[in-house]
Amino acid sequence: MDTNKSTQNLQPVVTRFAPSPTGFMHIGSIRTALFAYLWAKKNNGTFILRIEDTDKDREVKGSIEHICESLKWLGINWDYGPDKPGSFGSCIQSERLDTYIDFAKKLIVNGYAYPDPYTAVEVEAFRKQAELNKQPFLYRNHRPATFDTWDGTKPLRFKVPEIKKYHWHDAVRGNLEAGEEALDDFILIKSDGFPTYNFAHIIDDLNMSVTHILRADEFISSTPRFLSLYEALGITPPIFVTLPPILREDHTKKLGKRDGAKDVLEYRREGYLPEAVLNLLALIGWNPGTTQELFTKEDLINSFEIGKIQRAGGSFNEEKLLWFNHQYISKLSSEDFAIKASTFLPEWLSTNSSVFKRSSSILREKITRMDEITNIFSQDGELGFIKGLLDYEPDKLLWKNEPSFSVTTTHLSKCREIILDLNETHDPTSTLGFTTESIKKAIWPYAELAGKGNVLWPLRMALTGQEKSPDPFVCAYILGREESLKRIDIAIDKIKTQ
Repeated sequence: MDTNKSTQNLQPVVTRFAPSPTGFMHIGSIRTALFAYLWAKKNNGTFILRIEDTDKDREVKGSIEHICESLKWLGINWDYGPDKPGSFGSCIQSERLDTYIDFAKKLIVNGYAYPDPYTAVEVEAFRKQAELNKQPFLYRNHRPATFDTWDGTKPLRFKVPEIKKYHWHDAVRGNLEAGEEALDDFILIKSDGFPTYNFAHIIDDLNMSVTHILRADEFISSTPRFLSLYEALGITPPIFVTLPPILREDHTKKLGKRDGAKDVLEYRREGYLPEAVLNLLALIGWNPGTTQELFTKEDLINSFEIGKIQRAGGSFNEEKLLWFNHQYISKLSSEDFAIKASTFLPEWLSTNSSVFKRSSSILREKITRMDEITNIFSQDGELGFIKGLLDYEPDKLLWKNEPSFSVTTTHLSKCREIILDLNETHDPTSTLGFTTESIKKAIWPYAELAGKGNVLWPLRMALTGQEKSPDPFVCAYILGREESLKRIDIAIDKIKTQ
């Protein structure tokens, strides 16, 4: 079956991402959301963000907002969601309880549901007996012959209509099957009045006209139960699309919190761009079939095909994420870079926009994450000299091949004279302005004549007080003409004390 075209001529594509509000947005969940979003947009369809909040014991306050913020940061925008109800009603399950009760009553009338007559103690006794008999515990083996009327005070269980082997097709895994041991009478409505996931998601997918369910491989084992409920309700199941797991870098197991998995917004705090995170996640378990590596969101929508989702898991490689991030940082316009960097700038620099603007080009070359800006501008950082000249001993000004203070003073004085003659303007289009290119063009002939190291080493040390820094032309440009002249004067005065 050509899954990429199976529904295009039948009905509009509708996908959904249905997280539980438990406080942590794993990158595996985000990858599921991304693929569901891409498939919907590829087909001019609908993408729904549904909040499955029926397990109130696990719910974490603020999680719905956290989920929304995570997706918005990545540019995964929903057509319907917690803030955008549809004709089907709310996208928050706890606000849809009447719908589940209505379907539950239909199952009761048709003989497919019954109130659970047993206490927790009795169920545990059944379970222990099964262990003693070395048999799997199946609730259906203890199904009562007659049922009381369900009044909502006890759990409501599904009565499996037929014990049989199930066969189904998965768009990624192909034809699958499971035996009778996969079927059991599971809970539909809990005693607190909330539906279970096994029940609620099927009803919601029906009411929201979901055509494709993109989900993790952990749901394969539960599919026979879902299929039995689909049959009881007379529902044609959506297309199942099982995504491969995201693995640790050593490929030995799924990536979990203990293996360093982070909440997706942690990557934002660390200075990753959303484009980089999306790019990496898209290529874990999906192969576009080309050598292209950098994909914009529009590229992904145009290229994405379910048929190219892989069965085998792929690893989350942070080194590759850094590479992607650097690529996207380097492509930012000056304006966008300033906006992205603003969160990470030290306070003293955030108020000096002209100095930051002059240093932004070198920043983009050197950083792989935006939070590295903080270290680069620290006292020991490569651009730490911008905040203030670090103290240094006069002999640090001497180039290894030129140990003479008097000669070094001559070179510094000549550089001062050249810089003084340059115009203060920082207009990069001006041949006379104070730019990296104009400074280099003015000083370079003298450096070649006197010896590049003899001239450029003391000039860089005078400007920065650091042995490691950008070349002196860049340093002078960032500092500006007046500050550069001031620091050269300081270096000459240091030599005079010798």
